[in-house]
Amino acid sequence: MALFIVFEGGEGCGKSTQTRFLSQRLSRAGFHTVLTREPGGTKLGERVRRCLKQNDGTRISPLAELLLIEAARAQLVSEVIRPALDAGQIVICDRFTPSTLVYQGYGRGLDMNTLRAINDAATDGLSADLVVLLDIPVEAGLGRKKGKDKDRFESESLDFHRRVRRGYLEMARTDPKKWLVVDGRLPREAIERKIWERVSVLLRRESNG
Repeated sequence: MALFIVFEGGEGCGKSTQTRFLSQRLSRAGFHTVLTREPGGTKLGERVRRCLKQNDGTRISPLAELLLIEAARAQLVSEVIRPALDAGQIVICDRFTPSTLVYQGYGRGLDMNTLRAINDAATDGLSADLVVLLDIPVEAGLGRKKGKDKDRFESESLDFHRRVRRGYLEMARTDPKKWLVVDGRLPREAIERKIWERVSVLLRRESNG
């Protein structure tokens, strides 16, 4: 059964934890799953990830940032995601094209039509069957990063992160059939349960054709 599930959200929302939980639960249920992330998931992507996230004072222009992300995405789609979907597997990805629209669009101010066109080229038109948005107030999410070294994105201003959150919520409102919004402040088990309820519906629908 080929399904593509994407997890999105601002800093500190708990995406990585929930992607692992879902992958493990699907595997226990007998489904073949692939868990990956953006930027990353390939040798090229992981190099790009280190370049983009390291907070060493290097200035990266918004356009350069976008093109690095899209290069990593194109490699991930061609090397990992498409082959897994073609093999009938379930792919779970920590971030995908919505991240670009909110971080580089709402956050950095790049033109949304340009972003959509480049996203489409990098993915060859691939989009998620389900987008899980773990929504959390900016201050609460960044508060979870206290005491840790912040990467380049985490170090952005509160206004930047508020624009990102607003972008996510606006996108989710425009496509509620594809998006699931979950309060990231809920207990971890409650979040896992809400996600599984939605994924179960998707699994039944796909099984029934």
